[in-house]
Amino acid sequence: MSAAASLRHGALGLALWAALAGSALPASAHGDHGHHAEPATSAAAQPTAPPPASWPGTMALSVDATDLDRRVLRVQQTLSVATPGQRLALRYARYLPGGHGPYGDVTRLAGLTIQAGNQRLPWRREAADPFTFLVDVPAGATTLNLSFQYLAPVRGSGERISVTREMLGVEWENVLLYPAGPAVHAIRVQPRLRLPPKWQQVSALRGSSGAVVQAGADGWVDFAPVSVETLVDSPLFAGRHVKQVPLDAPGATHPVTLTVLADDAPMLEASKPQLDAHRALVTQADKLFGGARHFRHYDLMLALSDDFGGMGLEHHESSENVLRPDYFKDWDKAIRGRELLAHEYVHSWNGKHRRPADLATPDYHQPMGNSLLWAYEGLTEYWGHVLAARAGLSTPEQARDRLANVYAEVAARSGRSWRPLQDTVIDPAIGPGPSREWDEWQRNADYYDEAQLVWLDVDLTLRTLSQDRHSLDDVARAFFGGRTQQRADGSIAPHPYTEDELLAALDAAHPHDWRRFLHERLDRVGGPTPGLANSGWRLAWATEESRFESNERGWEGEDGTERPQNLVHSLGVRVIGDGGITQVFWNSPAFDAGLTKGMTLLAVNDVAYKADRLEAAIRANTQGEAPIRLLVKDGERYRTVTIDWRGGLRYPRLERVEGAADRLSKVLKAR
Repeated sequence: MSAAASLRHGALGLALWAALAGSALPASAHGDHGHHAEPATSAAAQPTAPPPASWPGTMALSVDATDLDRRVLRVQQTLSVATPGQRLALRYARYLPGGHGPYGDVTRLAGLTIQAGNQRLPWRREAADPFTFLVDVPAGATTLNLSFQYLAPVRGSGERISVTREMLGVEWENVLLYPAGPAVHAIRVQPRLRLPPKWQQVSALRGSSGAVVQAGADGWVDFAPVSVETLVDSPLFAGRHVKQVPLDAPGATHPVTLTVLADDAPMLEASKPQLDAHRALVTQADKLFGGARHFRHYDLMLALSDDFGGMGLEHHESSENVLRPDYFKDWDKAIRGRELLAHEYVHSWNGKHRRPADLATPDYHQPMGNSLLWAYEGLTEYWGHVLAARAGLSTPEQARDRLANVYAEVAARSGRSWRPLQDTVIDPAIGPGPSREWDEWQRNADYYDEAQLVWLDVDLTLRTLSQDRHSLDDVARAFFGGRTQQRADGSIAPHPYTEDELLAALDAAHPHDWRRFLHERLDRVGGPTPGLANSGWRLAWATEESRFESNERGWEGEDGTERPQNLVHSLGVRVIGDGGITQVFWNSPAFDAGLTKGMTLLAVNDVAYKADRLEAAIRANTQGEAPIRLLVKDGERYRTVTIDWRGGLRYPRLERVEGAADRLSKVLKAR
């Protein structure tokens, strides 16, 4: 068992608690370190007992979310004091589950006041750790009252909008300070939230009776007490227009519900085949994981909005999904969105129930280890793609075209020539705002797409070696199914896993040198693109976009950004509607011509840029008779470049390999 796992079960001594958990230490202990300065008016600190394994009492947390104009959440928090007369460290979440890195933003906490009775207490931020607030608790004090605001992003901030006039999202780690010392599963909190009039909420939280609760006449929603771990893992969506759709038969013991929120009520309307496809997602996941549901209930939370920022984030008993408002209306478009729902749902098994051991930290302050993100995210990405196809959220043709795009894009990433896939798992630890001027050369989060192809390779190899008697489905049932681990309070405890355990599960499905197999693909630079060997299909090229690609054109991404004209496999460039160049591939024809991200394409062969004009110019030069002339703007400078690309338009497809077994279709076929 890892140190983090031991911490969760209270098996470490005081010294390791202090080193790893940063427990609430006496002021005298902090005074041994130069960066722990005393608050100016602090009382004399007294010796302290070892930090408690759990926090006494239940914290009360009240969040008023009615200020839609200013997008400010107003927080009141009360907590019992474990050791009166001692220094207390309160923490704001820094390392966020699902983000795998230091993505907490403490700058959005403002107006903090701390009181013991009528006495306002001075606090001081930890000098070397801006996410930790130190306060000396007066002797005799038994309770602290905290007040502060969370300043949600507003338009123009460049960050995801989480509060609009029509809906809001509350991620509880943003509105909570928790005491250092105990693991977060051992700290209890009773949350309540005030909503605007006539709004409804959806979350994995329940009322004291175990049922879904809504706001009373005063606007407050009162939830049952939970651990801080469960609270943070149970975000909330709320809005004016809400529709709930059960995805199980009545009376299911671990029910799954799709709850849709929208900017406008008509956007909630869905056809029976569309809803049946979401029900089939639940059915197909049951078949994949052997019927095991490691949750008490599950809420697929889906917000459809142009204003509420796009996202997808996994939780144990729910997921946050935000897509375009015409998700149901334009069903043929953007299957990526429907794969998003499948991906986040799979995470309840891979990532929440079973979690890589170095990601299973005791609180939100300990750095996460990301060594197995190629399994946490890559395998989930693979199964999300597969389950979307099996459920009918995508057609077989769409699934193949999507896979062709992923395969061709990975193959084109020149960064594979110098940076191994395994090294990309470090990307989340870098934190927000890393440089991405040359994205595919630098590589970015390839533990999703390329690792998806690695797991397709694993699945096809399992099927080939076993003469189609075994597959990765067997690993899903045996390794990610199994028995649910429940804590005393009824919450679901994660079951950490190591690489060795995952390799053993593969070997149990069919003996093979899986360590060598995987690390040949994870650790090498260059080499063939994984994924299609033994599939019965190969990558081919067409001069017209597939229906998948053409439907994606003009559709915004999950982050609300416009999808660009994709000329990656010809000129090596992506261009959005106004001519903005959003990406140039390293060593591509566009790169050789001196184009870079951030330039604006103004004209093609002396005529104003339009997507179809650029495509026509590419087609016209297949014999080298009409080199493509582009006028570009770079800041205040203009220049003309010429690209003599003769390969025409190239769009990826999958085509059947004659005489080969069609294992890919077996992978994607509904169970």
